[in-house]
Amino acid sequence: MKESLLHHVRHLPDAQLPSYVYDLPSLRQHTRSIRATLPRRVELLYAVKANPDPHLLQALAEQVDGFEVASGGELRHVRALLPDAAIVFGGPGKTSTDLDEALSAGVERLHVDSEQELRILTSVMGHRTADVLLRVNAPVAMRQAALTMGGGPSPFGLDPSQVDRCLRIIADDERIRLQGLHVHLASGLDARSHLALVDEVVSWADCFRRQRGTELTEINVGGGMGVDYNRPDRTFDWSAFGTGLQQILARHPGLTLKIEPGRSVTAYCGTYVTRVLDVKFSRGEAFAVLRGGTHHLRTPAAKQHDQPFEIIPDDAWHLPWIRPEVRDEPVTLVGQLCTPKDVLARRVMVNRLRVGDRIAFAMAGAYAWNISHQGFLMHPHPTFHHHDEGDRPVPYKCVCRTA
Repeated sequence: MKESLLHHVRHLPDAQLPSYVYDLPSLRQHTRSIRATLPRRVELLYAVKANPDPHLLQALAEQVDGFEVASGGELRHVRALLPDAAIVFGGPGKTSTDLDEALSAGVERLHVDSEQELRILTSVMGHRTADVLLRVNAPVAMRQAALTMGGGPSPFGLDPSQVDRCLRIIADDERIRLQGLHVHLASGLDARSHLALVDEVVSWADCFRRQRGTELTEINVGGGMGVDYNRPDRTFDWSAFGTGLQQILARHPGLTLKIEPGRSVTAYCGTYVTRVLDVKFSRGEAFAVLRGGTHHLRTPAAKQHDQPFEIIPDDAWHLPWIRPEVRDEPVTLVGQLCTPKDVLARRVMVNRLRVGDRIAFAMAGAYAWNISHQGFLMHPHPTFHHHDEGDRPVPYKCVCRTA
């Protein structure tokens, strides 16, 4: 953790813990570096589902080409915060209300997930028009990935056998302009595997275009760039990915690629800070009970990993009994929930950990607070802080805790 951020973490009042601390300069720098590696014919969209925090979205608006939303709520959130931002609307199960709002909000693209969704769209358009991508579950062989959304039976996208019916609907309705395809099949891939998948998708789409005589100017290949929670120092190889995309695009002149990363953009800018409430031993194993838990930070439970962390010692101790601690042995970090699944890190070796010390969990900037079961046991919510510095001297901000 860099020194300026560590200073703020050390001086957070105990009453404001647990807290999420977001490093906005780091986020800007990371996103700029991603943008710099990408060819000109690649558009960078941020997947809002990863983290919709308003301060993060405002910081990202300066760096990305637009935002991908997957619900009416996300659409309204982004449009209210960033009235002029380019928005694409994806996700399954869009309602007539969702589609009507998307048209009224002037979204740049609608990702049509099914024939039913396309027919609903035609029923709410009136005199309006829409630029769409058909999301297709392309028949591409899937490699090992953390999550697979296609390549086999899937609730996401159109089966290839259903695409022609959608093409006929679009051809008969001059209000709908087909711009291309959306093909997001997997998440958690490294750069080499991701490039191989993109190459297969683009080649399949090119065959699709030639066989049907359909003009396709763009392909959205989604996100899913791998994030390794076991190696916080190792990020997705954006440089190799950009070089590979350039080679793919050279074989397909006139094509625009769009990508929608989320986790790989914001994961590294967030830190979840809390305090050790208790250190206890059970049948020879050490446990540290922390304020908060997976109802604030669900990522390690969802992905079944140990969340990387740093111990921030606090030498203050004013109680009249011996301070509980664990030394030179593995400890399991758990939260305050009445479930054995409330584990943030399991059997991690520590030199020394005491009641009252602080724990700063790294890589907490994506799929963390926003996917957590926030109301379980009705514990207080965390506070939120946005650290900024340098050429943007914004005061250190706190959104106060709510019940």
